[in-house]
Amino acid sequence: MEWRMQSSPAEQAAPASAGAGQENGAPGGTGTTASIQELRSRTLKHGDAFGVFNQSGDAIAGPDSPEGLYYQDTRHLSHLRMSLEGRGLLLLSSTLRDDNAMLTCDLTNPDLLDGEGRITLAQGLVHIRRSRFLWNGAAYERLAIRNYDTAARRVRLAVDFAADFADLFEVRGTRRAQRGTVHRPMTGRDWVRLGYTGLDGVERTTHLRFEPAPVSIRRGQAVFDLALGPRECRSLFIEIRCNGNSGRPVRQSFYTALRDSRRALRTASARATAIVTSHEIFNEAVRRSISDLYMLVTDMPEGAYPYAGIPWFSTTFGRDAIITALETLWIDPEIARGVLRFLAANQATEFDPKADAQPGKILHEARYGEMARLGEVPFRRYYGSVDATPLFIMLAGAYYERTGDLETVRALWPHVEAALGWIDTHGDLDGDGFVEYARQTEDGLINQGWKDSQDSVFHADGTLARGPIALVEVQAYVYGAWIAAARLARALEHHCRADALEHRAADLRTRFDAAFFDEKLGTYVLALDGEKRPCRIRTSNAGHALLTGIALPERAPLVVETLMNPQSYCGWGIRTVAGNQARYNPMSYHNGSVWPHDNALVAAGFARYGFRREAALIFEGLFAASMYIDLRRLPELFCGFRRQRSHGPTFYPVACVPQAWAAAAPLSLLQSCLGIGFSPAAKKVTLDEPVLPAFLDEVELRGLRVAGGRVDIALRRAGQEVAVNVLAREGNIQVITTA
Repeated sequence: MEWRMQSSPAEQAAPASAGAGQENGAPGGTGTTASIQELRSRTLKHGDAFGVFNQSGDAIAGPDSPEGLYYQDTRHLSHLRMSLEGRGLLLLSSTLRDDNAMLTCDLTNPDLLDGEGRITLAQGLVHIRRSRFLWNGAAYERLAIRNYDTAARRVRLAVDFAADFADLFEVRGTRRAQRGTVHRPMTGRDWVRLGYTGLDGVERTTHLRFEPAPVSIRRGQAVFDLALGPRECRSLFIEIRCNGNSGRPVRQSFYTALRDSRRALRTASARATAIVTSHEIFNEAVRRSISDLYMLVTDMPEGAYPYAGIPWFSTTFGRDAIITALETLWIDPEIARGVLRFLAANQATEFDPKADAQPGKILHEARYGEMARLGEVPFRRYYGSVDATPLFIMLAGAYYERTGDLETVRALWPHVEAALGWIDTHGDLDGDGFVEYARQTEDGLINQGWKDSQDSVFHADGTLARGPIALVEVQAYVYGAWIAAARLARALEHHCRADALEHRAADLRTRFDAAFFDEKLGTYVLALDGEKRPCRIRTSNAGHALLTGIALPERAPLVVETLMNPQSYCGWGIRTVAGNQARYNPMSYHNGSVWPHDNALVAAGFARYGFRREAALIFEGLFAASMYIDLRRLPELFCGFRRQRSHGPTFYPVACVPQAWAAAAPLSLLQSCLGIGFSPAAKKVTLDEPVLPAFLDEVELRGLRVAGGRVDIALRRAGQEVAVNVLAREGNIQVITTA
């Protein structure tokens, strides 16, 4: 995502996003100071609800904590804490299921003392297992309390709760001059209702229900008195529902919702190609990547759509979803189809300067909270990204190339044409043939590429570039969009249109090389500023020119060499800015950090020009980083300090995790190394000069789908080569390997 430095009131209201964003994106973009890595948060998500909890399963919200239960950009539960006889519990373990379906926390009692300091219950005699999951706007929890003492015990267990109904942007540090009205809690024998009416006139509620009924519910606390015989276990059930209340018993709701949630996860993830390798830790990382991906995928009316990340970006982002769909297209094309249909349905059709909207432009971000509804932040439906529109066209072309789904392409074509129209008119602000950005309102994002921090575009002396700014990767995406649109036009038999688009792409390639390639720099410049002065900085952005093929073949070796130089490649991955450049800071958001999705796109560019071994080296670095990270999850980004023997990477304090395009990065990297391609019309899967990274000797791909069939493929290291075997197939699918 991006985080931007704030200068305007709206920017102060939101850190900027790269993928998701700096409304989302700059160093210091959030008001929270506690590191998410330090908190070792446990996250759950389903649909528009997500939860951030500590390892004990509690949520202790405060000025430095994002913990709580959220629904549609509002924190519906800001405090949840369990205690035994007034004392906090000791953590034994805290785990997420491999499929992210449930959080399980094992806890026990500390020494409990009477008023004279005598032990009344020794540590470790009562065990409590918390099992929690989210489903359809509610959190469900089962508490299993077991007495391991040889004598019967009576214990008092309390659950404290509160809801601040803070807007997500408030949690991130934005101060509001005025808030709505918090209502007095309503309580019943086994339930409590917390409510808030915002300044937007919308009432938001949180219902908590308990089974069995507590002995008391008062002052934000439910109390249970439990009589436990030796070895006896009792279960308590809690349902926390956002904006609604269910009528069925809580115990029944728990088991019914658990069944339905697991079925839904299995059904969704079953679409994905299964990946099994010779490296068990990598297998764990892949399982977590796929689980995170499908946890973040949300069912929209238009289809599956990956929300960008937790906690700050659990909503629809255009750029993030498109890149996630490109990364995962080879294992599950349905994600790309859902992204394309949703973004087409939400494409701008009119001018709205406050939202940076122009006809044909693709959505950057949508928000549903009180501050967005009131216009206190400009992100209710915001279009301030310069690259989402050409990326949308690229994804449409890639989807057709992967699936041959002409029916979907035909439905999307008017939206592709509208996006092409935006590139031609509103995208090229000064008519020089390059696409630039300049925000239309002071409340919008200053920088509108994926590096949208306030300080992410600058000159060799460190001075910030003034717009309108033409980014190197945006020109590459435009080239890729014209090539993709030409292929779609031919598939639809619009041959004259295809010829014109191909001609424009060829012309752009020539002009791009002349304007952006810098022999002395050894790579492409970062951008052209408003005066057409090049920003002569070595950045990872240049690798995106390889991704789409706009780079001339003779430029590729030098670009690869520059990006793999120790100033850029730190051992974990390629830095956003090389270590010998102005403004380099390995702890910054965009000026020296390492982003997994960025590295995956650069590696795909390397592979396109035949540099698969360099792509494999990037893969090895990111996998090595994941081995030091909780749950094997690659975060949104980490610091770009040089890799040292026996040391893990340095974490970026407020990086989102899980993050969709980071979760998908290992999947994309594997495709780049193996050279996997598809020809649905010919019913072919191709493996173009496959390379296995150093940590893998064998890879099996099971259920790789194409043209209504499926195939299982095994790849094994054989000296310096890779041997390929077809293990099984359904349908007349050919597997072609090129050496």
